[in-house]
Amino acid sequence: MTSFFGSVFWLLVTLGVLVTFHEFGHYWVARRCGVKVLRFSVGFGKAVWKRIGRDGCEYQIAAIPLGGYVKMLDAREGVVPPQLQAQEFTAQPVWKRILIVLAGPGFNLIFTVAALWLMFMLGRPDAAPIVTAKPQSMAAVAGVQPGDRILSIDGRAVATWSDSLDAVANALLDRTPLPLTVRDPDGTQRQLLLPLDRLPPDQPIDRYLTTLGLELAPPRPVAATVLAGKPAALAGMQGGDRILSIDGKPVPDYEAVGKLVRQDAAVSPKLAIVVERNGRTIPLEVVARYESLQGQPAEWVIGISAPPLEAATLRYGPLRALHEALAGTWRNVTQTFGMIGKMLTGEASTKNLSSVIGIAQTANDMAHMGLAWFLQFLAMVSLSLAVLNLLPIPVLDGGHLLYYLIELVKGSPLSEQAMAIGQYIGLVLLFSLMGLVFYNDIHRLLLS
Repeated sequence: MTSFFGSVFWLLVTLGVLVTFHEFGHYWVARRCGVKVLRFSVGFGKAVWKRIGRDGCEYQIAAIPLGGYVKMLDAREGVVPPQLQAQEFTAQPVWKRILIVLAGPGFNLIFTVAALWLMFMLGRPDAAPIVTAKPQSMAAVAGVQPGDRILSIDGRAVATWSDSLDAVANALLDRTPLPLTVRDPDGTQRQLLLPLDRLPPDQPIDRYLTTLGLELAPPRPVAATVLAGKPAALAGMQGGDRILSIDGKPVPDYEAVGKLVRQDAAVSPKLAIVVERNGRTIPLEVVARYESLQGQPAEWVIGISAPPLEAATLRYGPLRALHEALAGTWRNVTQTFGMIGKMLTGEASTKNLSSVIGIAQTANDMAHMGLAWFLQFLAMVSLSLAVLNLLPIPVLDGGHLLYYLIELVKGSPLSEQAMAIGQYIGLVLLFSLMGLVFYNDIHRLLLS
């Protein structure tokens, strides 16, 4: 329940910030173009708060927070007094109307750059791209070995696990062979090729990732801390000891420690554990306990904790951060339009789309990971809103933009009947898209 309310809260924060910025773009440019703005609304439906500004504009927050709008003086919606004719929207030259329509998505792109710039300067804490591959997976067959550090993907250097995962996820949509440069723990660099062209078409990205089998490597098998009074401490284990074997079975990583303790202790709680300390091999006899720790379900434990993963903070100075923010925004814009194109042609699955349910869950997760992560999340959602609104679908900004471009070509506005038909088509397309993304999220929730 706490997760539910957290998701709702951070969804409202996300939509409140991004919708306000989007609508402010329309408002600000409309005012600069001499158009009278009657209402600036964050949300739809009945107003829960409103006031009239000195400029006569009504500012309000409405009850349904899934969007917003800017209502301008428009002759199509009622009689316009003669003294206000010059401030009426449809009386403006077509180039001004185009600027007003483009301002919303444009301000979303500005917000994206600003949020990424601030994120890069604050520094986004992350893990180093030290990976492993599931046995028999595509990554394992391609040559990825436990402890490999990814240096570059398709020629672009990567410094963190998240950037590596993003680059791989985007490449999975193309399903073309992906070159990797990795360095093993001994310092030897190798060139690998992931044969993504062998993946079947029209699959969700999470299924592709499962088939690929590329994962963040678990921590080393080291007892970072040994809890006083617990079995490991009583047997003489010390913090920093490297666990070599449990009951004669080798321990390649910390994940194997827990697995072997649970497996062997279920047969006999008395475990023969060999550790390495200061270059010496030390055998220990540890008697595991079946107990619950910190409210978790009871299991066999010996009272040690894992070492942290190698950290890799992504941080730049102001100028480099601005360059990276601009480059990242452009890269994500092209990738988003590319993904839309692939969905239209059937090369990418529409199961990758998410609704406000998915956005709410991700917003809650990112907020708990820290300000830098939440800023990156806001940037990506803002960019998605910009791209979505630029699609040539009537009722969206892109649909209005299409009308005005047609007007530029033919020299006169479209008829009201043509625009009305376009609005109906747009509503059908929009509600179909909304139904699809809600279905995707509900389906994911039922399967999780």
